[in-house]
Amino acid sequence: MRAVLLAAGLGTRLRPLTERVPKCLVPVQGQPLLGIWFDLLFHRDAIERALVNTHWLAGEVERFVAASPWASRVDLVHEPDLLGTGGTLLANRAWIGDGPVLVAHADNLTELDVAALIAAHRARPSGAVITMLAFRTDAPRSCGILETDARGIVQAFHEKVEDPPGDLANAAVYVFEPEVIAAAAALDRPVVDLSTEVIPRFLGRILAVETRGYHRDIGSPEALRLAEAEWRQRGRAA
Repeated sequence: MRAVLLAAGLGTRLRPLTERVPKCLVPVQGQPLLGIWFDLLFHRDAIERALVNTHWLAGEVERFVAASPWASRVDLVHEPDLLGTGGTLLANRAWIGDGPVLVAHADNLTELDVAALIAAHRARPSGAVITMLAFRTDAPRSCGILETDARGIVQAFHEKVEDPPGDLANAAVYVFEPEVIAAAAALDRPVVDLSTEVIPRFLGRILAVETRGYHRDIGSPEALRLAEAEWRQRGRAA
């Protein structure tokens, strides 16, 4: 299976750090996020190749990838104008091919078991076309909270609401069947957002798989501060 790492975001909430460091290269205990992702994806050959999109400070990302021990398995694509998360997939349909693809936001710090997520997707209930990683969040109001049935099929989303009905959140890591990208293409626009325009169309056809490992969105200075402390406590420093 191939993977797309969405890494082109501006990281505006992390300024001034992201004025000089692309968000996907923000370090946690000395390890850039993108490097952590490469280790997760390519460990035990869970993923064959990865595509990374670039935009802001693209040269920094290109240099990091070139120096990575995984460089031979990573392809880069530059977006002069941001295409949105779904637009990136549309622009790279030929690279993705005709099979399922893992898609992840590279600004998350995670201990994702990639092989286990792929296995869960292959064993998903009939009719499901998306497998979504889920996690227990300590900040439900700032996340997309999920309601699932007894099989783990997502029945409702609650995106950053004041009084969410739980703490099981979308971790922004997915395995998509080709039908999902086809739905994005049917919008007939180059710029498409997955979370608001595509994924909600598949309610009742999304399997949520809760991770037992660590997971945190590094989207704010406070989240980064917490991640630094938590990652150190887990013995994950470089």
